[in-house]
Amino acid sequence: MNIKSLLLGSAAALIAVSGARAADAVTVAEPEPAEYVKICDVYGAGYFYIPGTETCLRIGGYLRYDMGVGDSGTLDGVNNVPDHMDGDSHDTYYKNMRFTLRTYTGQETELGTLKTFTETRFQFGNKSGDYEISGSDWQAINKGVTLNFAWIQLGGLRVGKDETAYDQFIGYAGAVIQDTIIPYGIKDTNVVQYNFDAGNGITGVVSLEEGTGVNTIDSYVPHVVGGLKYKGDWGAITGVVAYDSNYEEVTGKVRLDVNVSKELTLFVMGGYGTTHNSDDFAPSGRTQYKPWGGNWAVWGGGTYKFNEKTAFNVQASADDDKNIALAANVAYTIVPGFTITTEVDWDHFGRFGEKTIYGNFTKADKKDSIGGIVRFQRNF
Repeated sequence: MNIKSLLLGSAAALIAVSGARAADAVTVAEPEPAEYVKICDVYGAGYFYIPGTETCLRIGGYLRYDMGVGDSGTLDGVNNVPDHMDGDSHDTYYKNMRFTLRTYTGQETELGTLKTFTETRFQFGNKSGDYEISGSDWQAINKGVTLNFAWIQLGGLRVGKDETAYDQFIGYAGAVIQDTIIPYGIKDTNVVQYNFDAGNGITGVVSLEEGTGVNTIDSYVPHVVGGLKYKGDWGAITGVVAYDSNYEEVTGKVRLDVNVSKELTLFVMGGYGTTHNSDDFAPSGRTQYKPWGGNWAVWGGGTYKFNEKTAFNVQASADDDKNIALAANVAYTIVPGFTITTEVDWDHFGRFGEKTIYGNFTKADKKDSIGGIVRFQRNF
């Protein structure tokens, strides 16, 4: 073998080795198959499967901006404010911005549908309260984060943080913003609850409840709520009864809903509660299930839909202590998911000149009060 052949053979070997190494250097592993989010339409719009599970998840909520004026309902805490410069009394707006985050899950099991629901609220604005008591409730601040719902439900059994069945099962007092000028229930509570469907439009609920604030149970005996509803194409009739274990009082509400036409729906709801012990021991005689004045209270009103975008809502209410309230609004949906509501409210405080603001009882002169509120709300 001559020198020339040896050199050519060595060069060929080096090229082959270099090519092999270069090929190794650019080798890329096969990519993992992409796992796309799958839509889950079993529980309604907006659900999707959590990857790798059989659980369906939905995330939603709303942004809400309220601007109120006047001294009716819950707006009274922003009035009679001393001016920063000279200390004279003046009025100002009630404003509040709320971000609400909601989560929903659903999954089918051998014991029925397993569901969860949470709602958390973040807020900045004037506090709801009375300036004469706290001295600063008119100030705009970041408010505490609140957990409004957090429950687990398997089949008909529900446990966790919810609104009392005494309110939720029978329904709220109309589609007005300030529907609690004459209050019909204090909502927050932990529950152990069973919901059942008897068929033919009949449903029911039994709920063991803890209460909230000063109405929290003070023994091992829970508050107890039971309810029955019959629903048809014409409307519904519903009744609830509650036993307050703190004061050993019984309170009930009955409600009638009527679908007069496609455009017009009406409702009337009445409540009655015993006061054998609560008049002596409860704040102003009001309790978790009887937050109104005296023994009885009544609410009525309805909704008229002018078209798909515009609705008129009205509510009137009164109680045994001669407190009276009216609220009316027009809700206009600018685009799907974004609604502006303009409301006017009036109230008169009767026998004791006493008013309630989210469960806080404050003295007021016997007078007529008027106020208004504009709400901007984006649901998602």
